[in-house]
Amino acid sequence: MVALAGDELRAWLQYIRRVTGIALDESKAYLVENRLADLCAAEGCATLGELYYRVRAERGATLRRKVVDAITTRETFFFRDQNPFEALRHKLLPELIDRRLKEGRGSCKGGLSIRIWSAACSSGQEVYSIAIVLKELLGDWTRHSIRLIGTDISDQAIARASYGVFSNFEVERGLTPTQRDQYFVRHADGWRIRDDLRAMASFRVLNLNDDFRALGGFDIILCRNVAVYFQEEDRSALFHRMAQSLDPHGALIVGATEAVASICPAFESKRYHRMVYYQLL
Repeated sequence: MVALAGDELRAWLQYIRRVTGIALDESKAYLVENRLADLCAAEGCATLGELYYRVRAERGATLRRKVVDAITTRETFFFRDQNPFEALRHKLLPELIDRRLKEGRGSCKGGLSIRIWSAACSSGQEVYSIAIVLKELLGDWTRHSIRLIGTDISDQAIARASYGVFSNFEVERGLTPTQRDQYFVRHADGWRIRDDLRAMASFRVLNLNDDFRALGGFDIILCRNVAVYFQEEDRSALFHRMAQSLDPHGALIVGATEAVASICPAFESKRYHRMVYYQLL
């Protein structure tokens, strides 16, 4: 395959930013080539230029979704980067539960009402990791109104997250054997998340550059390792909109190398041991 360069490369980079929000510079030509090579062959295109004209000319969105899936494929695993989950387990969720009890804000069944959003949830491991933490904190969570919302721009990722089935390799990354046996059941394709934990979660396709007010408000938002690929103006706009969706006492968790307060003054940084999270001023 001929290497991407010049106007053809710039056209792809502009298109990728428009449909995913991901801002790549020309030094990432190799990444675009590698991510799109299989799709190019599968679609019977001789060059990436031909694939580009095909995707721009199509009337529907089938090929566009395939491009998004190819470009946004990324690594994830259960309890990735332990610090956020330690903060959830020992600080953020216990404080939220105590606050709900003091406020008397419960569900129609008399239990607690908790809403958590995992933005860019990929194939669902982050959402199900949170479900495990909540199960361990609350025990019989069905007395409560717990809603975990997972969103991702990739149709393929959301389909996998909704299915809730993971390979042996995937469950061995981040989960102890005890957690695996306690929260998963054997499946022909590996391991399936238990139905009671799956019931906490719902998944949907969402581009973070689009309006997400319809999702409602949240007590905790996790947006880890995705906005780092956006241009600063897009990151700023995203976090300003997330601020409007966050409970006044809620928390925003981002990736370890990301900073929010400097580009979104609505937030101030807080620290729990080795982790930084953000709350509204």
